[in-house]
Amino acid sequence: MLVWIVFAAVGLLTLFFRNPHFFRDVQFLRKKLKTTSRILKYMQTNYSILDRFIDAEKEHPHKPFILFGDEIFTYRDAEELSNKAARVFLQSGLLKQGDTVALFLGNEPVFLWLWLGLVKIGCSAAFLNCDIRSKSLLHCFKCSGARTLVAAEELQDAVDEVLPALLEQQVTVFILTDRCQTADVKSFKDQMSHASSEPLSKDLRSHLTLRSPAAYIYTSGTTGFPKAAAISHAKLWQVACYLSLAGINSDDVLYISLPLYHTTGFLGFASAIDRGITVALSRKFSVSQFWNDCRKYDVTVIQYIGEIMRYLCNTPKKPNDRSHKVRLAVGNGIRADVWRDFISRFGNVKIRECYAATEGNFGLINYSGKIGAVGRDSFLHRRYFPHAVIRFDVETETPLRDSSGLCIEAAKGEPGLLVSEISLMAPFSGYMGDLQQSEKKRLHDVLRKGDLYLNTGDLLRIEEDNFIYFQDRVGDTFRWKGENVATTEVADVITMVDCIKEANVYGVEVPGHEGRAGMAAITLTEGLRFDSAAVFKHVENFLPAYARPRFLRIQSSLDVTGTFKHLKMKLVAEGFNPNQITDPLYFLDEKDKSYVPLTVDKFNLITSGQIKM
Repeated sequence: MLVWIVFAAVGLLTLFFRNPHFFRDVQFLRKKLKTTSRILKYMQTNYSILDRFIDAEKEHPHKPFILFGDEIFTYRDAEELSNKAARVFLQSGLLKQGDTVALFLGNEPVFLWLWLGLVKIGCSAAFLNCDIRSKSLLHCFKCSGARTLVAAEELQDAVDEVLPALLEQQVTVFILTDRCQTADVKSFKDQMSHASSEPLSKDLRSHLTLRSPAAYIYTSGTTGFPKAAAISHAKLWQVACYLSLAGINSDDVLYISLPLYHTTGFLGFASAIDRGITVALSRKFSVSQFWNDCRKYDVTVIQYIGEIMRYLCNTPKKPNDRSHKVRLAVGNGIRADVWRDFISRFGNVKIRECYAATEGNFGLINYSGKIGAVGRDSFLHRRYFPHAVIRFDVETETPLRDSSGLCIEAAKGEPGLLVSEISLMAPFSGYMGDLQQSEKKRLHDVLRKGDLYLNTGDLLRIEEDNFIYFQDRVGDTFRWKGENVATTEVADVITMVDCIKEANVYGVEVPGHEGRAGMAAITLTEGLRFDSAAVFKHVENFLPAYARPRFLRIQSSLDVTGTFKHLKMKLVAEGFNPNQITDPLYFLDEKDKSYVPLTVDKFNLITSGQIKM
């Protein structure tokens, strides 16, 4: 027996010296497997996030749940207000079990009461990005399958713009106000104030399983308009457990300044319910208010995207930079240099960089704290959560395959496409009402004949030390200001301007900024001149701020492939440098409300950070 113990000890020591992260890898895998086992148990009993919320309310009814401005909402308050919201929907007679309601509002507590209330009556919600307008708004609403829209009072102008089209489809529209002056639009808050706060019968949601949709969250994906990714109640549990895996505990106070209509923001809300903690909710991210809020609410955990951390590091230094209780930051997209600056300036905050996607079935967490990485690759993790990084042709946007038709795994240090196996425990629900785009995400015969994997649409690389790094996004989508920008949608909008004939939209790197800024190579309509003011006004009216092209390049013709696809690689490589480009270049100038010529002086001011993007 002693001999076997010695052999085992020697084996473990060998593994440790070959891989100093071995024990941490095993420890994290154990936590992840334990979480998976818990979700499996919940699936057998149909125990949802809503059920966990109801139990949490019984356990600590007077504990603060949402801190918003100077308002405090306890778990009991949330229970009663969500009951009231549910009753407004019930009494309207508009909904039946399984229906979806579209929510068009920003960060405010009623967002959460509405979602909880809808699940209580066996329905789901589609979360509309409150920055979308016109054609995009109608598209997103239509693909949700909803027949009811609830919108914030401050978004009534955006609703009025599309109201005729909604009424044509016999859609019922509620505005979150006490009184509404617009004909054919109903007020919601006055009805909610008069509704009963008594608990609702569980029978109203008896048909729900953990495979039923809990919400639809929109993602740009790889092409076209935003797509609605179905988030089942089981997927919501997986999302909720992510912050626990990252190190959150029941004593924490979580600060959410990211949009609730995004996965990241809603993840925080679901995680708070799972751990029974308090959430400090902000209407939106404010660089000047961020640390003041953290101090005011005694925040211990923050969520981020890369841009947030950069904005915070770019503010003037203050004597009280380290006067806070934040111990943990969880998010994605932070650059290595910003990571170092953040820790150096704001103290020993543990940063847990993650990788995940709204519609994805796989995620990574950098539990080791290696600066710049999104996670680790280990044979144990692959064994229980099958995935691979495969070689990928970025020109044709297809995986490379060997002579037998199987995909080829990328070498260490080589960027490749991340794929994850689709299975009962890691399903891919697809996009609501878009079978074609859903099928595009599925890859067959990846590592063996007959297998099925999800194409994440992301390029990652695994280094020799088995740390994994995010490389880039694949296809016609780039990321700017924390948002995915679909180039086809932007091109469609731009070419609505009379003077523009064609547009090829892509993202370009700007020094000092995460992601890529929008740029469009355009050709002009014969006989018309470029109308810079008209183009500015058009993109301002029809595109959210993050999707508006920052740069325009006027060409005599656009290069295309043999199948008439626009060529982007060369344009991306050339960027927006007037020293290298002879075509006329323009820059979106917010102050002049126009596209102004991009001179060498302006280029230098942009690249040096003196002109803010």
